[in-house]
Amino acid sequence: MANSKHAHLRYNIIDYCLRHKSFKFEELLSYVNIKLAEAYPGHGISKRTLRDDLKVFRDEEMGFGAPLPDNIRILKYTDTSFSIAKKPLLEYESYLLMASQQLLERFENHPKYEKLAEALIKFQEEEHDNDRSKILFYDHNEEYKGIKYLKPLYLAIKKKQVLEIRYKGFKDEVPNVYEFHPHILKQYNRRWFVFGFNKTRNTSEWSIPLDERLSDFTILNAVEYIDSSIDWDNFFRTMVGVVRPNDSLIEKVVLKFNNGRGDYFKTKPFHPDYEEFFEEDKNDQVWFESIINKELVQQLLSYGKDVEVIEPETLKRQMRDHSNIMQRFYKN
Repeated sequence: MANSKHAHLRYNIIDYCLRHKSFKFEELLSYVNIKLAEAYPGHGISKRTLRDDLKVFRDEEMGFGAPLPDNIRILKYTDTSFSIAKKPLLEYESYLLMASQQLLERFENHPKYEKLAEALIKFQEEEHDNDRSKILFYDHNEEYKGIKYLKPLYLAIKKKQVLEIRYKGFKDEVPNVYEFHPHILKQYNRRWFVFGFNKTRNTSEWSIPLDERLSDFTILNAVEYIDSSIDWDNFFRTMVGVVRPNDSLIEKVVLKFNNGRGDYFKTKPFHPDYEEFFEEDKNDQVWFESIINKELVQQLLSYGKDVEVIEPETLKRQMRDHSNIMQRFYKN
């Protein structure tokens, strides 16, 4: 390949342009160089490199086989549903992926290695076209479209960019628009959320789910970014899920498990800081400190008759209400 430096970033930029816009060659070159400079200040490509990149896009055997006619003045896919992201890895990309995995093996004793190795294995597995040859069947949300917002929001946080958010709730007739200072991204229940300061609402712990309700967002370059003073690690360690009601209090939660389900809870606790009791007559009980929210109740309901809330009384009352309503569903 003539120029492999930042090749994958260039390809993603070109792919986006050819799907969504129409460019003349010089316009495309200018746009690619602007985007490259945003990520790598002072970097850019020549006309020759862009021509070589377009050859890779058009190449049916060694490239992406993109629907991009040759010898035309206006560059755009004839099929805008095409994307290089849907194509299998190129031969050299597969080699780089394998080399990356081998490099990571040198850090296999590092605590972060397992997550990195898992990500690489999942990515490689996705390249199998035949389901019968698949080895991994992992849990994911096929209909989840919000993942497209993850990288742009991640970059906005890294670059400390202020956003104008357009968000339309399920019951809203028109989108709400507000100034938002993104601070962190949190995944829960196979869905991503961005937390930050909603200046329009003057709320510092505002959360936005990355799904179809997030209509769009734009960068407000002229607005000064406001950093967060929140200890986000502690913020999430005192709750289950992502919803924190206003004026919520942290309470001691004590649970008693039945039918050996306490062992299951300990292998996959829904609260990271649970503690076990030392008393012999409480071996089937655990406790932790948390706010009481809907996500905690939902986790407890998933255990059905195998868990009992010992305290606090507020949580017992909520579980009792759910139980009474469910009993009415199945009384006949």
